[in-house]
Amino acid sequence: MERMRRFGALAYGVSCYAIFFVTFLYLIGFVGGFVVPKTIDSGPAGSLAFALVVNGALLALFGLQHSVMARPGFKRWFTRVVPPAIERSTYVLASTVVLIALMAFWQPLPQTLFAIENETARAAVTGVYLLGYGIVLYSTFLIDHFDLFGLRQVFLRAIGRSYTEKRFATPTLYKLIRHPLYVGWMITFWAAPTFSLGHLLFASAMTAYILIAIPLEERDLEAALGEPHRSWRSRTPAFVPRIGRSRTRTASAVGGTR
Repeated sequence: MERMRRFGALAYGVSCYAIFFVTFLYLIGFVGGFVVPKTIDSGPAGSLAFALVVNGALLALFGLQHSVMARPGFKRWFTRVVPPAIERSTYVLASTVVLIALMAFWQPLPQTLFAIENETARAAVTGVYLLGYGIVLYSTFLIDHFDLFGLRQVFLRAIGRSYTEKRFATPTLYKLIRHPLYVGWMITFWAAPTFSLGHLLFASAMTAYILIAIPLEERDLEAALGEPHRSWRSRTPAFVPRIGRSRTRTASAVGGTR
């Protein structure tokens, strides 16, 4: 029975990750406005008030789910309800479901605010947009992609080993800035060759969420890690590297998306 529970948790974690990854790929097309059947600007413009209310509610739901489920107090309560090994996978699944709902029920506001006409310039901006996703993925691998998305936890349980927190480190990008993952996301929000009213709403709300979430995340990390985190935070800028200044290596922890 225990063996079945272990491998059931593994199957659950892998399924949650697979659903997330397919949704992540769809998100690239949804925000970028290509390939997928529904994008951020799909459909005719309807009632402005209705679209603002619906889209605002969807964005608020996204922010609340991410922030509430990420807090240590919620996680302590939640792991009394579900096995600790699948807590992260459940967070990933809940985040994915909210993101699917956001894309499915998003109301288009396709009124164009500006559009780049030159094809070379459009291609360049699209390249920057895709680069943002590359930075996001690269950043997750720097802080252990498989731990971040719950796969390491369920795999360790499947083989009968206890989960241990990853050693705190500041690899490559995290030596330069504290939040490369969020920088990648903000690039994806704002790099668009055609910028609609709906895109502006999406980019502004998501950027605001990041700026609100960062102090909460850093507070939780400081409470968990103490002086090493404070030292790293004091010498490392949040978003823009300090050019030409020496950076000392520190054994600090790096933040994730939670």
